[in-house]
Amino acid sequence: MIEVKNIIKSFDGIEVLKGISSVFEKGKTNLIIGQSGSGKTVFLKCLLGLFEADNGNILFEGKGLEKMSVKERSVLRQEMGMVFQGSALFDSMTVEENIMFPMQMFTKKDDDEIRERANLVIKRVNLINANSKYPDEISGGMKKRAALARALITKPEIILFDEPTTGLDPERKFSVFEMIRNYRQQFGFTVVMVSHDVPEVFGITDQVAWLDEGKIRYWGPPNDLLESPPIKLAGFLNPKLSTDEPAA
Repeated sequence: MIEVKNIIKSFDGIEVLKGISSVFEKGKTNLIIGQSGSGKTVFLKCLLGLFEADNGNILFEGKGLEKMSVKERSVLRQEMGMVFQGSALFDSMTVEENIMFPMQMFTKKDDDEIRERANLVIKRVNLINANSKYPDEISGGMKKRAALARALITKPEIILFDEPTTGLDPERKFSVFEMIRNYRQQFGFTVVMVSHDVPEVFGITDQVAWLDEGKIRYWGPPNDLLESPPIKLAGFLNPKLSTDEPAA
């Protein structure tokens, strides 16, 4: 379980996160939504440890991130996977090399063992015959699968997704969401995801956090939010809904 307690994060004196608190339950899919500039990606990077919060606490299974030693943080990093917006594959590496990279960085296992693990996750995300190809030689959907395989290789307890369907057509977006659902059910990891693709992504979501101007304005089940969205959020959830009148 991940507990976030009143975290604050500023850049150049401007508060981006203004006292965020939430709980991400183990094995659940958690969605973070909000307009551009609301602090979603900053929040995600604080969870990953790429940004240090100015104030507040982030606890993993009850232990505060700020109190962890370098070794403990390294162990935690192995238990977390990240799928970045745009997949963020290394152009100079093959698909197989990209997927092997996290284990080479965070473990002391030899390359033969890492390659064996890489080929296992490659098969599980249906990327067969793509091992020796480079990112510019595969489709956008295959890049997403490669990014997911790279996140899965360390057998993480938590996977963070930053806009995992950016640039994909509706059919491929649906395929990626189904892939996330299936693998979450299969492997039991916790998902924390930032996505603009709402309400489509609500079909795989257990809890939704709506960030607005650096604060969480809603935290709860997706259906409740869809049934009675705040006026400010109505058009974001569904462009057909008027933002001038309360949604039915």
